[in-house]
Amino acid sequence: MELKTPLYDVHVAEGGRIVPFAGYLLPVQYASGVVAEHMAVRTKAGLFDVSHMGEITFRGKTALETLNRLLTNDFTDMKPGRVRYSVMCNEKGGCVDDVLVYKFADDDYLVVVNASNRHKDFAHMAAHTQEGTEIEDISDSVAQLALQGPASQEIMKQLLPENALPKRYYTAVRDVMLRDMELMISRTGYTGEDGFEIYTARENAVKLWKLLREAGEGYGLIPCGLGARDTLRLEAAMPLYGHEMDEEITPLEAGLGFGVKLSKPGFIGKDALLAKGEPKRVRVGLNVTGRGIVREHQDVYVGDKLIGHSTSGTHCPYLGRPVAMALIDAEYAAVGTVVEADVRGRRVEAQVTPLPFYTRKK
Repeated sequence: MELKTPLYDVHVAEGGRIVPFAGYLLPVQYASGVVAEHMAVRTKAGLFDVSHMGEITFRGKTALETLNRLLTNDFTDMKPGRVRYSVMCNEKGGCVDDVLVYKFADDDYLVVVNASNRHKDFAHMAAHTQEGTEIEDISDSVAQLALQGPASQEIMKQLLPENALPKRYYTAVRDVMLRDMELMISRTGYTGEDGFEIYTARENAVKLWKLLREAGEGYGLIPCGLGARDTLRLEAAMPLYGHEMDEEITPLEAGLGFGVKLSKPGFIGKDALLAKGEPKRVRVGLNVTGRGIVREHQDVYVGDKLIGHSTSGTHCPYLGRPVAMALIDAEYAAVGTVVEADVRGRRVEAQVTPLPFYTRKK
């Protein structure tokens, strides 16, 4: 049976169309529709319920050692208040999950994991925790809201002084009080826009949602669902677990080498990644030039040669055209290479293009 976030009744009252996702009942869209929600985030602001995400704390004198062993990135030089992206690999070098790591002190970290992987991730982490580290899954006590879009900062300033907000991308501030609610505010997101992810106790979720909705009334803020979250992240070429990565795809194949530090001492999967050498298949962007939309799991060809498959694809509202990401043989990954995707038995032409498809104006 699917679970409900603390905002379930709010979504129903706001007209959200509820669907099962990652073990939860969540809105896929509201009456405004996916395109309107997508465009609101690109041009004004959108509010998402992401309380289904998982949160795991790492505390103790060996917390850093544990994280450096578990994850591909290096957290040795990380300063308190910063956020860092990483992948968690299995022994074969495949991706167990991708995560965000928050550092609050040398012995105090928060790791945010994907909802569908929460229990698997925690078991993997617990099996490799160093002595002197205590880990705890606090997901059931945490609500998370994502305010995304160019108007996000102005909306937040209706509720809090500017000096209470994180100033730089991938930074966070905790112990922020709003009315009687304690918040942790992070300048992060999964849309390609500026914005905030706001964490609070589960019982505060409805009050916080309503305050944000009221603060955003003059800025074009609308509630957004899973549909827009997916089109936005795809337009910004952000990988999704189960699509661009899984336990058989390595982070180097997925184009996540920026979060893999092969120079640091041993982490789980490092030996396998080194043994594999340069990836023989890689993630690329496809600009669909033929008639049709390339979705996920569609074979990609050059002539009669099968060179890989699409991992995600849709028509992107802001760009006004269909795009896709694909995992293909590295020898065909040069920008400009013409390929074809098999869309229900019909070949649709596409061209390899640089990622991301969309980059926000700073």
